[in-house]
Amino acid sequence: MDMNEIKEIFFQECEEQLAELESGLLKLNDGDRDPETVNAVFRAVHSIKGGAGAFGLDDLVSFAHVFETTLDCVRSNRLEPNQDVLKVMLKSADVLADLTNAARDGGSVDQARSRQLIKELEALANGELPQATAAEPAFKAAPAPVAAPPVNEEGFQPVAFSFEDFEADEPAVIEAPCYEIVFRPKSELYAKGNDATLLLRDLSRLGEMSIHCDMDGMPPLERMNPEAAYFSWKISLKTDKGEEAIRSVFEFAEWDCDLDIALAGGCAVDASEELPMQPVPFDLSMLDEAPAGSAEEEEQFATRDRDAAVSAAGTASNVLQMAQSSTRAPAEAQRNTTAAASAAAQQAASAATPTIRVDLDRVDRLINLVGELVINQAMLSQSVIENDTNGTSSINMGLEELQQLTREIQDSVMAIRAQPVKPVFQRMSRIVREIADMTGKSVRLVTEGENTEVDKTVIDKLAEPLTHMIRNAVDHGLETPEKRLAAGKSAEGTVRLTAKHRSGRIVIELADDGAGINREKVRQKAIDNDLIAADANLSDEEVDNLIFHAGFSTADKISDISGRGVGMDVVKRSIQALGGRINISSKPGQGSVFTMSLPLTLAVLDGMVVTVANQTLVVPLTAIVETLQPEAAAIHSFGASQRLISIRNSFCPLVDVGRILNFRATQANPVEGVALLVESEGGGQRALMVDAIQGQRQVVIKSLEANYTHVPGIAAATILGDGRVALILDVDAIVAASRGQTLKPEMSLAAAG
Repeated sequence: MDMNEIKEIFFQECEEQLAELESGLLKLNDGDRDPETVNAVFRAVHSIKGGAGAFGLDDLVSFAHVFETTLDCVRSNRLEPNQDVLKVMLKSADVLADLTNAARDGGSVDQARSRQLIKELEALANGELPQATAAEPAFKAAPAPVAAPPVNEEGFQPVAFSFEDFEADEPAVIEAPCYEIVFRPKSELYAKGNDATLLLRDLSRLGEMSIHCDMDGMPPLERMNPEAAYFSWKISLKTDKGEEAIRSVFEFAEWDCDLDIALAGGCAVDASEELPMQPVPFDLSMLDEAPAGSAEEEEQFATRDRDAAVSAAGTASNVLQMAQSSTRAPAEAQRNTTAAASAAAQQAASAATPTIRVDLDRVDRLINLVGELVINQAMLSQSVIENDTNGTSSINMGLEELQQLTREIQDSVMAIRAQPVKPVFQRMSRIVREIADMTGKSVRLVTEGENTEVDKTVIDKLAEPLTHMIRNAVDHGLETPEKRLAAGKSAEGTVRLTAKHRSGRIVIELADDGAGINREKVRQKAIDNDLIAADANLSDEEVDNLIFHAGFSTADKISDISGRGVGMDVVKRSIQALGGRINISSKPGQGSVFTMSLPLTLAVLDGMVVTVANQTLVVPLTAIVETLQPEAAAIHSFGASQRLISIRNSFCPLVDVGRILNFRATQANPVEGVALLVESEGGGQRALMVDAIQGQRQVVIKSLEANYTHVPGIAAATILGDGRVALILDVDAIVAASRGQTLKPEMSLAAAG
C-alpha cells in the first residue's frame, strides 16, 4: 500500500469523524450533557489532528489544535456548552470540514473566516464570553463558601458532625494497583501537532498520579536543537482502569514516543498519611505482679522476655504478610474479572460490527453481473416454458430453485449498496445554519428517520435537490422573528426533515411552520411571466406547482440566496431523473410540506408484465392495489369521453393506457381487457385498462434517458426473457395525464406494428 492509498483512507476516516463531530455537537445543542457525547466530539477532532499531522497538513493541524483545546475546556467542566458557545463550535466544525476537503481536493478556504473562528475559540478557552452572552458566565462559577456557624455569648461555636462517621462496619477499601510509567517523547510527536501536556492531562483523569520531569537530557544552550525533544517523564499512577486504558491515552502518539508501563509493587505514600495499625500478640500474664527473685531468675525473665519479643515480632510480620496478601487477592481478582469482562465486551462489539472498505466500482460491477444473471435466468425459464408443456419435469424444478437463488443473490447485493440517509441529512444542518445567518432568522432543523436505508445511487443524487429545498424553506417559507411573534408563533422557526419507507419506495418530507405559499402572489407572478393566462382557472395544487417552472421566483430582488428562479426547477428535474415525484401541501399561516417519493433502488424492480395494443409494458408491482375483470354493468360513462368503473359501491376513473400513450386512436372496450387498480402519490386511485396480463416477474431497470431520451409516461426500460425490450410504465405520469395534463404528442410512443 503506497502513501496515496493511506492518505485516501485517512480522508475517508475524516468523513466519518466529521459526521461524528456534527452529530455530537447537535446533541449538545439539544441539551444532551452526557460526558460520553463530549468525549466523542473531542476524540473526533483529536483523531483528525493526529492524522493530519502525519501527512504534514499544517493548516488543518493548526485549526484542529485550537478547536481541540476549547473542547478540552468543555470536557474538563471549565466551559459551559451553552447555545452561543455551541454556535461557535458548529461554525468551527464547518471550517474543519472545509479544511479537510481543501486538503483532499487541493482547493482553498476562506482564510479570514478561519482566523476569526480561531480568535473566538481561543477567547472561549481563555474564559472570555461571547458578545451575545455577556450577561451569562461561560465558565462555571465556583460554589459560594458556606458560612460558619455563629458563636454564642459564651464563645461556644458548635461543630457539625455525623454519627455515620462512627459506624464500625465500614466496607473494606480495595486499593487500586499502581503503575510506573516512563514517557519519552520523540521530536516527531511535536512535529505532528501533538502536545505532551495534553497527554499527561488525559492520563491524570484515570486516577491518582504523581509525576517527575526528567531534564537530565537537556544540553547547553549553544548545542540545543529547538525542534528536538529533551524532556521525559516518570509517572506513578494509581488506577483501576487497567493498562489498556493507559495505552489508549497514547493511542495517536505511540509511534512517536518511547512508552514503558510496568505494574509496581505499591505507590509511594505521603509521610503525612497515617500507616494502618498492625496487630501484635501480647501475653496478659506478663502484667501480673511477680515476687522479687535472684539474679538468675531475673536473667531467666529477661531471656524469656527477649524470646517473647522475637516471637511477637515474627508473629506480627506473619500477620502483616497475611493481611497484605488477603487485601491483594480480592483486588487482583477484581482486576482480572474487570479485565476479562472488558475484553469480552470489546470482542463482542468487534464481532457484532465487522466492516471492510470496498471500492464502489467493484460493487457496481457486481450489481451489473447480477442484473445480467437475472436476465439470463429469465431467458432460460422462457425457453423451457416454450418447449416443455407438462411443467413437472426436473428441469422446471431446477429452474425454480435457480430463480430463488438468483433472487436471494440479488437482494443480498442490493443490501450492500443500501445506506442510511443520515449523511445527507447531516449536511443539511450546515445549510440551515448558513442561510439562517444570512437572512437573520432563527431556525431549528429537526430530522427523523435518519437510519432509513436507500440505494447509494439515490443518496448521491439527493443532496442537490434537498439543498435547494432547504434554502427555499428558510428564505421563502419561514417568516422573520418579528413577524412570527406578531402572528403568535415562537421567534424560532422549525424545519422538519423526515424519511420513511412506504410501499416499496422511500418518502422524504420537508416541512416548515412558516407562512405557507402566497398563492395570490404566485399566480400574479405567473401571469406577469406569461406562464398562464390572466383568466386561467387553476386549482390550489396547480398554483402551487407553478413554482417548479424554470425561471420562476417570487423574490422581490435577486440575492445570494434566491431570486433567479433556478432552485425549484432543479429540484423537480432531479427528482424526476431518479424516477420520483414531488408534491406540495401548503396551508396559509401554518406552513408547507414538500413530499418526495423515490424508488429504493435504480437497479431492479418487481413488475407486472402486461400487453397493451400488442405492446409489452411493465407496471411496477408496488403501485398495484388489485387486478379485476370489468363487467359491463360496472362501467359508467361520464362526460364526453370519461368512463368510471364501480368497485365495491365506489366509483373510480377508468384510464385506457393504450389511448394515453397513443398506441391506438380509439378507446378499447373495457369488458375485453383487465383493470389494474393503482395508487399514485397524491393522485388517488385509478383503474388502468390493459389488454392482458402475462405474469409477474423481476426485471432489471435500464435507463431510457441514457440510451434514447426522456419519454413522458415511461419511467425506464428492461429486457425480457425472450430478448425483447419492454417499457416500464410511469404510473404517476399516466394518472396525471388522465386528469387533464396530457402528454406531449411529439414525445408519445406510437405502436410500431
